[in-house]
Amino acid sequence: MNFADLQPISNHPALFIKKEKILVIADLHIGIEKQLQEFGLNTISHTNKLKENIIYLIKKYNSKKIFLLGDIKHNIPNITFQEKKDVSDFLEDLISFCEVNIIPGNHDGNIKKIAPNDVIIHSSKGYIYKKIGLIHGHTIPTKELMLSDYLILAHTHPSIMLEDRLGYRYFESCWLKGEINNINLYKRSNSIKFIVLPAFNPFCGGIAINIEGFIGPFNKIIETNECEVFLLDGSYLGKIKDLK
Repeated sequence: MNFADLQPISNHPALFIKKEKILVIADLHIGIEKQLQEFGLNTISHTNKLKENIIYLIKKYNSKKIFLLGDIKHNIPNITFQEKKDVSDFLEDLISFCEVNIIPGNHDGNIKKIAPNDVIIHSSKGYIYKKIGLIHGHTIPTKELMLSDYLILAHTHPSIMLEDRLGYRYFESCWLKGEINNINLYKRSNSIKFIVLPAFNPFCGGIAINIEGFIGPFNKIIETNECEVFLLDGSYLGKIKDLK
């Protein structure tokens, strides 16, 4: 399998591994609306729309498996009865279309108690599928994971801050691609290519990667300035060092 087989889906914050018919998404943050309401933003639940979008992609690409790379739910440490029901029902509906795998994120405490029994839950430290390492990105990766051919991660909710001719600043969700060259640390003979997923839930907001950099432990092992930036429509913007 080549790195080119890990294909971002145009205009969707989702990755498709064509040869394996696997869909990969991250950062659903089901229940985030409650927190937004506490901040005075009156919004209805977006959960059904998220589910409809995922099912649309599963059907369109005939996906056999889906990997959810963490932060399926939002509220921590407590979770309401309604959020538990929403998360459980959400996952139950996905199971009827394909195999569902979860690599828990930092918002997914007690996800095993909420998820239906048929959902496969892996370690939060990551999972290796046919030499592809999958991890949310909030934990220190294992040495085994860092021996994968490629890495897929999330957590940062990457966006890019842009500025128009009038000086107006705005933010766009984006994909990040790059290589980890600190190979001696992991006793590798070559670098590790990686891709960072944008948040699937548009209510999450994002980290302006050209201003704030990565969040989490990968910030220490990724050379942020050398990451390549792609918008959701596939537009290539260049490297982060050129966008500061």
